[in-house]
Amino acid sequence: MSRTRQLLKRTIPVLAGTVTAALLLAGCGGASVNQAAAAGSSNTPCGTVNVALNAWVGYTANAAVYSYIAQNKLGCTVVQKDLSEQISWQGFGSGEVDVILENWGHADLTKQYITDQKVAVDAGPTGNEGHIGWYVPPWMAQKYPDILDSKNLNKYASILATSESGGKGQVLDGDPAFVTNDEALVKNLGLDYKVVFSGSEAALIQSFRTAEKNKTPLLGYFYEPQWFLSEVPLKKVSLPTYTPGCDADAEKVACDYPDYELNKVMAKKFADSGSPAAKLLKAFSWTNADQNSVATDIQGGMKPDAAAKKWVDAHPDVVAAWLK
Repeated sequence: MSRTRQLLKRTIPVLAGTVTAALLLAGCGGASVNQAAAAGSSNTPCGTVNVALNAWVGYTANAAVYSYIAQNKLGCTVVQKDLSEQISWQGFGSGEVDVILENWGHADLTKQYITDQKVAVDAGPTGNEGHIGWYVPPWMAQKYPDILDSKNLNKYASILATSESGGKGQVLDGDPAFVTNDEALVKNLGLDYKVVFSGSEAALIQSFRTAEKNKTPLLGYFYEPQWFLSEVPLKKVSLPTYTPGCDADAEKVACDYPDYELNKVMAKKFADSGSPAAKLLKAFSWTNADQNSVATDIQGGMKPDAAAKKWVDAHPDVVAAWLK
């Protein structure tokens, strides 16, 4: 996201020694290094690429396609590491992370690791447009149409209260590590609500799915690109209009989220290595529809590498352009 903003300050665990257990992607008839050299534009062997794997399906889709091509077209060994967004950045300096495939802003981390420490570099846009906001299930928007204006939210606080929200209305968020201004928004907009974290994207999705099926009230954080919106077309609540700088102070945010131009980040050492996988990362760019199609297949039970192969086989010209 070219338009960056600061996160609410959270306590993040310190990266210890070795970054979490790695998952070595299973090759599907992967090319040899010699084959990769012939196929790619560089004679530099690819070697091992350490890819951070953040916990949402859209990111998994990006990682699956990038990893599949790196393995099967360039002969790379790809190691995926399950990490939170913030922890991923800590691996750039140690060499334990080479690639982040979908960055949602993080102005603080950009300054720390790219500008100040100079251990990471911007690898360009993913081509995806990101949107974050507050949403309600379709049945609520139909029955209570004025709930789509945040000025009316206090009117509905009582029906949105849960046992976790302590008598206040609930705003359901996902993983606490996700980009969020929601606690500041509740405070600064004078809303009688409390932010409750579901813990993961999967839990957030299931909550919205159940709320629509059972016609139970729910207000929650959500985002695009996102495959789930084709299953349940959630309705976005209008927060005060975003203007440049309105989110500069994380504690005083009282405006909507910006539109994000999602981007990739890689380790400076990896960028300077001449690896064909670094060149592939810079070239990698696709649409929200592309990501959602792969994410939908993964969510439907297809293995990530199988979903990636399906997309790669259907888009040979796009892949050829990335490898050119």
